[in-house]
Amino acid sequence: MRFIIQRDHLLQSVQDVMKAVTSRTTIPILTGIKIVANEEGVTLTGSDSDISIESFIPKEEAGDEIVEIKQSGSIVLQARFFSEIVKKLPTDTVEIEVQQNLQTIIRSGKSEFNLNGLDAEEYPHLPQISEEHVFKIPTDLLKGLIRQTVFSVSTSETRPILTGVNWKVENNELICIATDSHRLALRKAKLEADSTENYNVVIPGKSLTELSKILDDSSDSVDIVITENQVLFKAKHLLFFSRLLEGNYPDTGRLIPTESKTDVVVNTKEFLHAIDRASLLAREGRNNVVKFSTIEGGAIEVSSNTPEIGTVVEEIQSQSIDGEELKISFSAKYMMDALKALEGTEIQISFTGAMRPFVIRPLHDDSILQLILPVRTY
Repeated sequence: MRFIIQRDHLLQSVQDVMKAVTSRTTIPILTGIKIVANEEGVTLTGSDSDISIESFIPKEEAGDEIVEIKQSGSIVLQARFFSEIVKKLPTDTVEIEVQQNLQTIIRSGKSEFNLNGLDAEEYPHLPQISEEHVFKIPTDLLKGLIRQTVFSVSTSETRPILTGVNWKVENNELICIATDSHRLALRKAKLEADSTENYNVVIPGKSLTELSKILDDSSDSVDIVITENQVLFKAKHLLFFSRLLEGNYPDTGRLIPTESKTDVVVNTKEFLHAIDRASLLAREGRNNVVKFSTIEGGAIEVSSNTPEIGTVVEEIQSQSIDGEELKISFSAKYMMDALKALEGTEIQISFTGAMRPFVIRPLHDDSILQLILPVRTY
């Protein structure tokens, strides 16, 4: 194998596939990146057997030559060293040549590296997915869906199913739900094409986070293919496979209250900053708890008290308060995460009592909601 390639394109692809490579793998060859060169261009693959990423560098794009293929072939190179080498090469072009006995030479300018390669035949094959049922999502919407839900997945392995995001497709609508049993994030989006298929799968939160990092902010769509145990995201020159989590996701529909006793409408930014300030004194220890109470004249009071440090009290004017008086305590971090995920200048918080979960959603927008369980303090 021998080819000459533009360094920037190679580096971008290496950084993309590196997101799937881990040093903690039981299959030694997966610590490497697989490189395949043929007439069409160069394909790089990285995998940790949960996530696999394939990045394709075409021979030419928009009339510019990116790769010059001298001889087809394939090799697996140690990802950690290869990525560092590519990052630090001196010139804009790189020549990669595989010799007998898998010795691989990387040349750039006056610099030459010689790496021991591994046989690409031994690299595990990527899942073969038949692409009968595909649905499309614009890239920016997909990144939004991930950003607004993935922070609520559980980080504890005691219930592995909760470390993923539940994706349901029904009636041309995609519903994404994440919960760690203390809070829940839900986001819905209409799908463009008529997707007659219904799906109910759980995608690992880690996979979605990595996917979101790789997708560039283009306006193109991402094709999504779901099978029994895999999901494939196809963007331009990029394939991203992830295994699905096994098991049934809990029925979260029952958690979301349908009626409320107190509704408060506040300015999102003002409220976020007030919670942030109140949490300054609550960060010690594990609690991070902020108290919230409605007071006369349509105002709300946000406060926090840590005996050995001090107290903070702040009053915010709300746009409106309907219903009963209320005192409630909750995690400042959960509230701040939720507020950052919501779009819109005004939000409505609906409470059904001091010990019941409460719902936060943007005014006049039903496509997204955040739910938080309060903390017992009163």
